[in-house]
Amino acid sequence: MFETLKNAFKVKEIRKKLIITLLLLLVYRLGCYIPIPGLATDAFSSAVEGNNFLVLMNSVTGGALANGTLFALGIGPYINSSIIVQLLCVGIPALERLTKQGEEGKKKIAAITRWLTLALAIIQAVGVVIAFGSTISDTETSTNGISSQVIALFGGQQWLVYIYMIILYSAGAMLTMWLGERITEYGVGNGISLIIFLGIISTAGTTLFIDPIEQAVAGTFEIGSVISIVLFVIIAVVIFGAIVAVDLAERRIPVQYAKQVKGRKMYGGQSTVIPIKISGSGVMPLIFAFAIISLPDLIMGLFWDGYSSSWYAQNISNGQGPWGWVYILVLCLLIFAFSFFYAQIQFNPEDISKSIQQNGGFIPGIRPGRPTADYLKKISNRITLFGAIFLSLIAFVPSFAFSFAGDQYVNVFSTTGILIVVSVALEFDKQLQSQLMMKNYKGFLK
Repeated sequence: MFETLKNAFKVKEIRKKLIITLLLLLVYRLGCYIPIPGLATDAFSSAVEGNNFLVLMNSVTGGALANGTLFALGIGPYINSSIIVQLLCVGIPALERLTKQGEEGKKKIAAITRWLTLALAIIQAVGVVIAFGSTISDTETSTNGISSQVIALFGGQQWLVYIYMIILYSAGAMLTMWLGERITEYGVGNGISLIIFLGIISTAGTTLFIDPIEQAVAGTFEIGSVISIVLFVIIAVVIFGAIVAVDLAERRIPVQYAKQVKGRKMYGGQSTVIPIKISGSGVMPLIFAFAIISLPDLIMGLFWDGYSSSWYAQNISNGQGPWGWVYILVLCLLIFAFSFFYAQIQFNPEDISKSIQQNGGFIPGIRPGRPTADYLKKISNRITLFGAIFLSLIAFVPSFAFSFAGDQYVNVFSTTGILIVVSVALEFDKQLQSQLMMKNYKGFLK
């Protein structure tokens, strides 16, 4: 990958795209440090630690949520709306027809996604404001984490301050979406994925580099911390290497095309393969599973002040306590269910079988038509099973492995964050290689 980056910077057009990408990502990170005027950021950061749902959101945004900044919601609303629209395109015929209308249909679906992003951003902002308001205790200088001076500016009406916060949070989410789309249009790679990637890496960088530097300046840094950091890096390299190996693994099904004579020319007679990846569903089953299993934490955390001391929070939530095995079992079942569900959305054996047959192809040893579809379905189910087992292991193994380096490193990389970092890095490398290859072809033609 480093060799690819080195070669990319030698090409003027690609270098320009890379610089645009870096500048737009820099704008996003600056927005993650611009606080909303009037918020008590110290109170907000302490409130995040007491809510599991907010901890997950904070890790994806690179700490922006805990700091009460403009981009506190990050790219989350856009991701959720994209997932919802993608699922609705399968179930609603009108949206399904739009997906088949080419570029015009894509523009309409993108517009629907943006409007849904705005709606979800407002809902999520309301949830964050309520969560903070129910968690943060009042002081002499602030009320629910809001400066008394800001409340005075709104005539002492706290509900107007909440509307002010919701508007700014929603605007920050829409601006983040706009930055992601501009990166995709003018830069390299998928802008939304790169923003998520940057947020996760920023969280890890803060723990591994910024915090030790601050401790060294304060004179509280210990030599044992260096050993812990080195051990964490070694464990991370091993885990990332294993994930990359599985992510690149695929089952290749051979397809042979019969020779056809049309006029004076002969077509076909070629051999190709259908690649089916073990982790074809990517990180989506994990995101769905964690989203559903965190709903009790989110709902009860918002509307129940004493939730943190409840029996569920202390015995089941996050797989901790004597009944933690229930949480682990339900999470694994959800991962399996969503893995097979998402595999059916992405890989349709009947459509592929029909396409192969229409082009005069066949799988050696398998009859065309229905037998081919059944064979592809059987192979897909087997690979999806192994992919679901892999995702289930990823959901628990990294946290357990990182605990050997120290408790402070357990949440440096979330389970979804590890897969996102790997998939985005590999996709970015493929994008650079494809653009370099295009430039080489142009040079050859000239």
